[in-house]
Amino acid sequence: MQLQRILNHVEPLKSFVYGRATLDTSCSPPKVRVEIRERANGRPECSGCGEKRPGYDRLSAREFGFVPLWGMTVLWVYAMRRVECPQCGIRVERVPWADGKCHPTHSYRLFLARWARRLPWQDVARYFHTSWDSVYRAVRYVVSWGLVHRDESGIEAIGIDEIQWKRGHQFVTLVYEIGSGSGRLLWIGRDRTEKTLHRFFDLLGSQLRPTLRYVCSDMWSAYLTTVAKRAGFALHILDRFHVMANMNKAIDEVRRLEVQQLKTTGYEPILTRARWCLLKLRKNLTDKETVKLSEILKYNLKSVRAYLLREDFQRFWTYRSAAWAQKFLRQWCTRAMRSRLEPMKKVARSLRRHEALLLNWFRAKGTISSGVVEGLNNKVKVTMRKSYGFRNLDVLETVLYHNLGDLPEPKSTHRFC
Repeated sequence: MQLQRILNHVEPLKSFVYGRATLDTSCSPPKVRVEIRERANGRPECSGCGEKRPGYDRLSAREFGFVPLWGMTVLWVYAMRRVECPQCGIRVERVPWADGKCHPTHSYRLFLARWARRLPWQDVARYFHTSWDSVYRAVRYVVSWGLVHRDESGIEAIGIDEIQWKRGHQFVTLVYEIGSGSGRLLWIGRDRTEKTLHRFFDLLGSQLRPTLRYVCSDMWSAYLTTVAKRAGFALHILDRFHVMANMNKAIDEVRRLEVQQLKTTGYEPILTRARWCLLKLRKNLTDKETVKLSEILKYNLKSVRAYLLREDFQRFWTYRSAAWAQKFLRQWCTRAMRSRLEPMKKVARSLRRHEALLLNWFRAKGTISSGVVEGLNNKVKVTMRKSYGFRNLDVLETVLYHNLGDLPEPKSTHRFC
């Protein structure tokens, strides 16, 4: 079977035919060059308007990279024609396998982008004998196409969160579609300010408004303010994870202060190596941590009082009625304010300020939470770790959309992986 027949099967070209194929073994890896020529009486298309136009002249032969075959580099060789267009002037013709001056073919860019989702980009470049920049441009091409053609209708719930992508408190805001057991990245923006989130609603707000029912976020004031202004029609839910995370931070702060106090006054260092005993849920404790916790609970310590307040608050999430949950929340906040533990009092004041949003969790019947968001955030961190970080935010956006955006891809006659 001839190579031309294989190419006609996997990559048929309209108005063009495959010509002679030659093998160059003088380089490593070997190169297969396949000539391409236009069909007889075929008129070139203007790259500006796309209309058939008369030919003007022909440029020197150009090589286009195709998918490697049996460990060999495959190059298509074609001498581009220029057309004389009454609307666009003298233009290089449009060809179906590549765009503009891009040397890799569409199929090769898809091939590299699909492997780039599975391997670090530097490994993809090394395995397929290309450059990191070529892999990046291939991924950017697939992401750009996917963002234009993705379906943004029917979104009922979104989750908003931020991650630190660079040292020096440099954050990015991430907006996900959540619910129905699935999640995807909808948008990424620099910083975590009100202006940042307004840009998201400026871009996608009109598509979201007819169907958006739930918004889930943490208690960051910029997010709360912007969601109230731009998505006040949706039920805004404060996430359980972030509430309990703030409470654990308060417990740890009480413990650290008490450790210093016990050390200063010369008491027994009972709280030494007790951090995770107090922060973990009881069902997650190891046998050794369970014994340590039982010893700590025998003492009248501030850390124990903070821990018991946290354990008591867990009952809040078991209510089904928002009215009963509100009653419990107010009673708990009163007890926390009387505890004389400043970190726990700070948590209580925060819960009081956001009482209405906390009760939305019950109005949504517990069906929406940012558990999906936290899972996607972990994938973001794994992606960044796999690539050892990104110095350029544009590259970070590209790789996150590529891995988490669930974007459609251009159609191809076959899949390579």
